[in-house]
Amino acid sequence: MDMLWSGWGDPAEAAPLPETVTGLLRDLLGVRPRAAGPRALASLDVPAPDLPDAVLDDLTTAVGGADRVRTDAETRVRHTRGKSTPDLLRIRDGDLSDVPAAVLLPEDHDDVLAVLRTCARHGLPLVPFGGGTSVVGGLAPARRGPFAALDLRRMDRLLAVDPVSRTATLQPGLRGPRAEELLAAHGFTLGHFPQSWEWATIGGFAATRSSGQASAGYGRFDEMVLGLTLATPEGTLDTGRAPRSAAGPDLRQLLLGSEGAFGVLTSVTVRVRPVPEVRRYEGWHFASFEEGAAALRRLAQDGPRPTVLRLSDETESLVGLAQPEGIGAAEPPAAGCTAVAGYEGTAEDTDHRQRHAAAVLRACGGTPLGGEPGERWAHGRYTAPYLRDALLDAGAFAETLETAAFWSRVPELYAAVRAALTGTLTEAGTPPLVMCHISHVYENGASLYFTVVSAQGDEPLAHWARAKRAANDAILAAGGTISHHHGVGTDHRDAYLDEAGPLGIGALRAVKRRLDPAGVLNPGVLLPLD
Repeated sequence: MDMLWSGWGDPAEAAPLPETVTGLLRDLLGVRPRAAGPRALASLDVPAPDLPDAVLDDLTTAVGGADRVRTDAETRVRHTRGKSTPDLLRIRDGDLSDVPAAVLLPEDHDDVLAVLRTCARHGLPLVPFGGGTSVVGGLAPARRGPFAALDLRRMDRLLAVDPVSRTATLQPGLRGPRAEELLAAHGFTLGHFPQSWEWATIGGFAATRSSGQASAGYGRFDEMVLGLTLATPEGTLDTGRAPRSAAGPDLRQLLLGSEGAFGVLTSVTVRVRPVPEVRRYEGWHFASFEEGAAALRRLAQDGPRPTVLRLSDETESLVGLAQPEGIGAAEPPAAGCTAVAGYEGTAEDTDHRQRHAAAVLRACGGTPLGGEPGERWAHGRYTAPYLRDALLDAGAFAETLETAAFWSRVPELYAAVRAALTGTLTEAGTPPLVMCHISHVYENGASLYFTVVSAQGDEPLAHWARAKRAANDAILAAGGTISHHHGVGTDHRDAYLDEAGPLGIGALRAVKRRLDPAGVLNPGVLLPLD
């Protein structure tokens, strides 16, 4: 199934906002319904494919036949940009300035190599396309003239399982649920469950350094990766002969997070773990975000560490976003912050960690709320993107951004980003509701994930662009990283230049010139055009 072209996921899963929420948006933020809803796909004026016949013929030969090339309007619209709020507002208004001229569907590594060489020969930009879930402009390249999208959905196989080493090799087009299904048949799980899990792919997880909601127990996706195969216009790069190596710099780390700018990942070897015997989730209450963050830090540094560990600030807890299915409930939650702790593994290990973590959380001021809040969060954890669509339909602007910092900088970072977003959007006449949670913790720091809701106003894209720049500036000034798990894309590219510095960016440019001398791979994504 393809995702909804003008929103998130399966259209059958979408639901309107409760009246209590629309009333709150109207009274608190001045949100008013849009004059018109999204346009119908059939009504869009899709430009004709602007590819010379000779180029299209060569692409058809390279990818293995005419059945693997799509130039129809609907397929091309469905491969236009990603799923950030600016992406959705543009496509809903009929802006098709970033529509690909063709969509290619390779079936194996050799197909990809042939396509890349053909694109390099013709100077045709190419955008790797997995689940289409990018929220940072990773699928909207800067380019001169037409470009093609390389849809990897047919490369969706489990290639190998090594039960002795507990590794598996997967193709990049596998979506999260299918990957788990295939691994479960061998008794294993990847344990990687980001909010985009139902639609995102293995290749996308690696290309963006994705982080899942169970990262406290299973680790980030880049920590799971043991080997990568990369197709480039210049040939194949294989990495990962052993779990660890001292044979020079680790090339895997160069490819992870490269977002299709250096090549196309055609296989990913990952660490897997046995399917857990039990899964348990529970809720906790803290009087303040500061108190809750201190409790999370204790567990992250001294243990025992839960598999899932997250904390919503006072605003997010009050609104109910900590448990999306409870938004609009008649009884608002108590003042303070909601935390969720989850435990997966053997029954013995889970019992031990849950019991001893509870003692730490109580000692840090936490009050147990029982299993219901945690189980409700677990049940509804993939519904938030649908909520974003409903907010857009109601005339609200809703977007997210995330960062990370060392523990000592987290309070400053939290305050600085909230102030930047609130001040900029208020000055624009669209005062926002700014919410935040911690969802990924480490011994040395944590991530902060912000959700922003405001009225759309007359120029929602311009308002957000100013607010996003202010937030990026605040992140860098407060010692945070410009992205913890969404990647760089085009949205974060300028701030990434500041974070990496000219020498670092120069080194990456040198890598790109060696692997992609014609500059056809996702131009302008991650790195600016030369």
